[in-house]
Amino acid sequence: QVQLVESGGGLVQPGGSLRLSCTTFGIPFTTYTMGWYRQTPGKQRELVASIASGRTAIYVDSVKGRFTISRDNNKDTVLLQMVSLKPEDTAVYYCNAQYALDSSLHYWGQGIQVTVSS
Repeated sequence: QVQLVESGGGLVQPGGSLRLSCTTFGIPFTTYTMGWYRQTPGKQRELVASIASGRTAIYVDSVKGRFTISRDNNKDTVLLQMVSLKPEDTAVYYCNAQYALDSSLHYWGQGIQVTVSS
């Protein structure tokens, strides 16, 4: 059974930092591109950052320079370090695992709330 287990969300003040973690179970981790998406009510889920097995990373423009995605292939874990958080970063964040050889095969975590507010 495939599981993506997320942790690390919560409430933080503007300018603060959070680190999201996603550990996978039941997939050959190194064959999957890992990503973080986010969604707010009434909006489509958007890609925040992704990282391939070879550690090539991409970011949405709005988080460049503030968010860093990384992966530990020995622990089957992907991290999203977020600094200089803004209220507009408030969303439910979802971990995604996409099979590198077939993009139609992918899995989602349950989602974790990040709230940036004073």
